[in-house]
Amino acid sequence: MTFLFVLGREPKISLAELEAIFSSSKVKQVGSNLALVTTHSVPLNRLGGTIKVAQVIDQPIQDYLSSLPAGKITLGISDYSERANPRKTWELALKYKNLLKRHGRNVRLVPNGKSATISSAASHHNQLGEKTNHIEIVKYGKYTAISIGTQNITAYAKRDRARPARDAFVGMLPPKLAQILVNLATAGAKTGTVLDPFCGTGVILQESVLMGYSAYGTDLSEKMIDYSRKNLNWITDRTPQLQKTNAPKLRLEPGDATNHKWRLAQPDFIASEIYLGHPLSAPPAEIKLKALQQDAKILLTSFLKNIFTQIPSGATLALAIPSWRRPDGSYSGVNILDEIDKLGYNAIKYRYASYDDLLYYREDQIVARQIIVLRKK
Repeated sequence: MTFLFVLGREPKISLAELEAIFSSSKVKQVGSNLALVTTHSVPLNRLGGTIKVAQVIDQPIQDYLSSLPAGKITLGISDYSERANPRKTWELALKYKNLLKRHGRNVRLVPNGKSATISSAASHHNQLGEKTNHIEIVKYGKYTAISIGTQNITAYAKRDRARPARDAFVGMLPPKLAQILVNLATAGAKTGTVLDPFCGTGVILQESVLMGYSAYGTDLSEKMIDYSRKNLNWITDRTPQLQKTNAPKLRLEPGDATNHKWRLAQPDFIASEIYLGHPLSAPPAEIKLKALQQDAKILLTSFLKNIFTQIPSGATLALAIPSWRRPDGSYSGVNILDEIDKLGYNAIKYRYASYDDLLYYREDQIVARQIIVLRKK
């Protein structure tokens, strides 16, 4: 089966995530924010970088609509084609509505507004692709697809904002990005243990257990370990699957990632955000920037040296490291790629995303997250 993926705000990062899970041979970029993927199933609720997924159909759309089960139909159309026109998209929606009405069906249309596509919030609110007869037709060029669902922004917001222990001073990793890091590290593996050596408030650990992995977190700060424990207890209390006897296992302990000996024979996967430094309100001066870069490089290389002897050959590490915005709007990060080979790792390369593409940031942020994915030789 072929699926059309609508990618998130950082499409290159989203493409890397898809390549990690499905393999690059099954992923094809077909637009600036679209990809075709050949697969038998799509784990939409664990894809941090994908907004919508729709299954490509071969039959005429009129035949598909005519075969829908009895009952009221909620219908919307999103056209992601390069020259898509909002007015023509709406006219097409009206055409399909009239077709269904001639077959005696009751139809409610979901409006596009001033866009040729339905927003992810509107698709989610109307449960398009998620309930019987809640249909979103997704078009791109010659492709016509039927939505199988939209990213659950309500669940993400709750997991992000309702956690009992949050600390803006150490940074707040978005759950979507945490999922992406876990997917880059695990490459779609069904089971295993995810180690986060800089666990902070436990976002990566939280997303790992929700995705079915056991999680092992350490942090230099006892306070962060306490925060992680509170947050993991909170998500466990609200998630029945995590209360079963065969639920993923959790382990927390204080530890300095530069010299800690983890109590695990060999961690299966490492996903982590290293310390990003103190929050900044303006781009740092050149002297300050060099000091920040040097401190981050020392921390990162010390960690990589320490964990090297504790993981097997082929182990994958997906890490978010700091990069700082400059006055001209560009970003300057940690020059680590030259050191990777000497430390015994290879940097994983992706078909559709270069190293520089894997930068996660918001316009109002001074400190961005540069993603690097390494594999022990």
